[in-house]
Amino acid sequence: MHTPIASSSSSPFKNVIFDLGDVLFSWKPSPRGMRIPPLTFKHILRSVIWFDHEKGLISQEEAYNLISREYDISIDDVISSFDAARETLQPNEQVFELIREIKDAGFRIFAMSNISSFDCAFTESKADPAHWALFERVFTSAAAHERKPHLGFYSHVISEAGLDPARTIFVDDKSENVLTARSFGMHGIRFEGFESLSRQLRNLCGDPVERGNAFLSENKGKLFSTTSRGFVLDENYSQLLIWEATGDRDDLDCTAIGLTVYTHLNLETKNSVMDEIISLRTADGLVPVYFTKTRPRIDLAVCINVLTLFYRHNRGHELDAVLDWVYNCVLHGAYLDGTLYYTTPEVVLWFLYRLLQSSPRVRQRFEPLFKRRITERLNMDGNSLALAMRIIAAASVGIESPLDVKKLLALQQQDGSWTDGWFYKFPRTSLCVKNDGFATALAMQAIQVAEKLKNDNSHWGATYSSPSFSASSIQLPML
Repeated sequence: MHTPIASSSSSPFKNVIFDLGDVLFSWKPSPRGMRIPPLTFKHILRSVIWFDHEKGLISQEEAYNLISREYDISIDDVISSFDAARETLQPNEQVFELIREIKDAGFRIFAMSNISSFDCAFTESKADPAHWALFERVFTSAAAHERKPHLGFYSHVISEAGLDPARTIFVDDKSENVLTARSFGMHGIRFEGFESLSRQLRNLCGDPVERGNAFLSENKGKLFSTTSRGFVLDENYSQLLIWEATGDRDDLDCTAIGLTVYTHLNLETKNSVMDEIISLRTADGLVPVYFTKTRPRIDLAVCINVLTLFYRHNRGHELDAVLDWVYNCVLHGAYLDGTLYYTTPEVVLWFLYRLLQSSPRVRQRFEPLFKRRITERLNMDGNSLALAMRIIAAASVGIESPLDVKKLLALQQQDGSWTDGWFYKFPRTSLCVKNDGFATALAMQAIQVAEKLKNDNSHWGATYSSPSFSASSIQLPML
């Protein structure tokens, strides 16, 4: 399943160039009737003789005769082998349908191929005319008298089509051809199969936030969490939903998150819960994970979420010992391997960002250290949820992270979702939990806040300090 490409207006790209052989068309190098050994045939196709033929410098008859003499193969075997290979040529219908969708969205579509005039005409006969009508122009090495990856062929195409390389996507199955395209400033994609190509083109040509919204809308009510062993969990926590009105509390983390985001509970009820949390403090003044003294677990992220709850209700001063411990954990990087219940350091930084939004006093104390810790994490590897959390936390203190945004955009799936957002874990079983709805919603928010920060910085210019803001100003979709 995939989300449609709505319009080219939201994409920085306007043009897409496709290779023909092994991208739009597939063929078999060793079909029935082939009288030349496969390795020899492959060598022929990489020879100067065949390159000159593809560039239109020698005719097909001349090429066949030269091949016959160079490789000591009868002319009949040469002719029959090439004819047999051509007959296996088949259009890749999935790719053509994808091209049709991209063209309908307003993109200019071109083909660029190392191919002789004879083989180009033969290839045209193997596909429906409607397929060829998708292309504004088909550029061939025979007509340009140049081949990929030579620079001249690319310069010819750019000039003839009036292309801005920075707004052009180039698709080819050969890495050397993609490399040259990138040297001109094009966005190169090496073709390794339809699924990968479709995902990459949808991510580049479509609006990631629109596609994410479409995924959330289509899957509303079905966005369950799953474990690393494939079990489905029907739970609210990953979606940051409300604490249920039944009062069936289990742990402080779910309760703190629920009471923080749920605005319909009266203050008396919230205070009664906070009073109970206060009563559960350890001898060190810290708060445990569970609403019972028989399970004395301590988790840094849980402490941060409880602090957020208290500070948002003007009771943060009651947990000074917790705040001091959190500060020391951040100061010394105690969270870099995650926590007892959370999988990545970015989860801690994201929860900490939420805390800083809750109290000017806490922000003043933590912000210099928070900036250093965020900066240390920029451009590091991470799953989609970690990247989104990092981008949001960085933007909240005016730090741009363009490479992380680029990584995050590349992880969007064909259906518009982000799917690898492992979030929390069960320590005893080592099970990790993710929720694609939560990962998608946070990824969308990250893209929006990053774009807002980029625009703000561009507006104010380098002589002004970078603006910072709360991601809460960006509407997070309900999961």
